[in-house]
Amino acid sequence: MKTADFHYDLPEEAIAQVAIEPRDAARLLDTRDMSDHRFGDLPSLLREGDLVVLNSTRVRPARLIGAKEGSGGWVEALLLRPRGDGSWEALIRPARRIREGTRLRFGDLLAVVAASPSEGQVVLTPEWGSFDAAMKTIGEVPLPPYFHGHLDDPERYQTIYGDRPGSAAAPTAGLHFTPEVLASLRSRGIARTAIELDIGLDTFRPIVTPDLASHPMHREGVRVGEDAAKAIDAVREREGRVVAVGTTVVRALESAATGGGRVEPREADTSLFIVPGHEFSVVDLLVTNFHVPASTLVVLIAAFLGERWRHAYATALGRGYRFLSFGDSMLAERAG
Repeated sequence: MKTADFHYDLPEEAIAQVAIEPRDAARLLDTRDMSDHRFGDLPSLLREGDLVVLNSTRVRPARLIGAKEGSGGWVEALLLRPRGDGSWEALIRPARRIREGTRLRFGDLLAVVAASPSEGQVVLTPEWGSFDAAMKTIGEVPLPPYFHGHLDDPERYQTIYGDRPGSAAAPTAGLHFTPEVLASLRSRGIARTAIELDIGLDTFRPIVTPDLASHPMHREGVRVGEDAAKAIDAVREREGRVVAVGTTVVRALESAATGGGRVEPREADTSLFIVPGHEFSVVDLLVTNFHVPASTLVVLIAAFLGERWRHAYATALGRGYRFLSFGDSMLAERAG
């Protein structure tokens, strides 16, 4: 499959630059009949007995601003993944003057670059202090690079139900939920559970290889607990549907699938690349935002919706829907 097959024209003016308030005032396109709704209408579009699955990770304050030891030159590090020994994989800028052995100071943390940057990415090893402490004291939540607006409250880039920092970016489909939407789900007999997938920045990057088979899929940490597995067992017993909130939930659940629409508890990394032809085992419905052209997320949407994805995206653009992280959303049903 060619990467170009998953491209579409996204005008700059369609990229949301304002976080709409209240959260559930965002628009929602029901792609089953291409009808327009508010996100607050979501519970009325589902059925009693359905199960909504959320990604409960929070965005960590992973953006550190510091200086090169000695010269004092400005430097920024965006922490991506811990390596288990106190060091972190990070994106660094400006990378052109960073070399192996360069020492960087971020507040009380002194870190050394373990190897010269490769595509702007390095491994940083602490010599004094810790990255956890630095994030708590001077860390900032990184906003998407295509968002040029301003957030009065950094919590607007967190879901209201996130409870454990672990991601480099927000599970953006969940940004639309409010306490009122969650209460409405409960009152309508729609259950909910949560999994965790630690979102990395590679999730949002366009695919640069000409064909999908050559794309090196990134790894992300997944935790599907016993409660989530039992909730999915229960929804299958009552013949309800699994409603994934976001592509991250789809990736997590499909990575933990055991067949028959069920999952097993799992805590591991996944490098699952969902492309057209993937046989979805768990997810029946998907709530998601509109994604970057020719990204792995658009490929996943194409796998889930089939060729209807183009009609859905063209309809949303034609009706003035807002795209990407702070944009509007859609409800999709699995093809087939």
